[in-house]
Amino acid sequence: MATITSLVDTTTTTNQGKPGDTVQINGTGLSATTRVNFGSAAVTPASVTTTLVTFVVPSTAPCSGQVSVSVTSSAGATSNALPFFVIATPTTTGLSVTCVPAATGGAVTLFGTNFLSGTQVGVGGVGNVTVAPTLPSQVSFTAPADLTQVATVATHPVTITTGGGTSASGTTLIDYYLAPAITSVLPTSGTAGDDIVVDGTGFVGVDTVTFTDSAAATATAVFTPVSGTQLVATVPAGLATGAGTITVHTCGGNSNAQAFTIT
Repeated sequence: MATITSLVDTTTTTNQGKPGDTVQINGTGLSATTRVNFGSAAVTPASVTTTLVTFVVPSTAPCSGQVSVSVTSSAGATSNALPFFVIATPTTTGLSVTCVPAATGGAVTLFGTNFLSGTQVGVGGVGNVTVAPTLPSQVSFTAPADLTQVATVATHPVTITTGGGTSASGTTLIDYYLAPAITSVLPTSGTAGDDIVVDGTGFVGVDTVTFTDSAAATATAVFTPVSGTQLVATVPAGLATGAGTITVHTCGGNSNAQAFTIT
């Protein structure tokens, strides 16, 4: 009579897997096997030898949970049963941040379900990050930098791969931002309340315009976005007169410090 000693999913190398995976049944006296009993489903073996039977986990497998696996011979004899665990496909629901600097990447927490057997998080075409989740609903990772990015903002899908497969692409997205750059300010000097035209590149999602005075003190300016290459900032009060600078900040980081004189 056939005896099963172990079940090995060839994808996960454990007794856990998902529909479509090939599973090896190891044991003795298996040569007469004609049917694999996967729970209540009867599965035709893919290959049969005396010590090894292989089969594909059927699409009718439950979404998750334990299933008993045994084999039945041409004579109708059924072996002992061993447990196989169907791993649920992961899903993603959101991120702790919506964007990171393209030059450096950044710390991100991914939220979703069925993460515990996760092996890697994928960030679009930027790259994959190895992970080992400790919670079923979230995992933290460092999004890799994208030093080849050309567009000011590039959007990438974030996915997670587990023993249950890879989550759907496009459900959760993250934006990569290039740092802004200032090319000119007009006029090049001014006093509190004056409006200054700032030209440059990467002025998308600007969140802060900062003036620094001659004493290295800083003040945040009220500003009005005009386009991706221009904004108008109002010189803030309370700054010391003399040579200073203006910087622009987005999710991509700080711009260069452009010279500006407080009068």
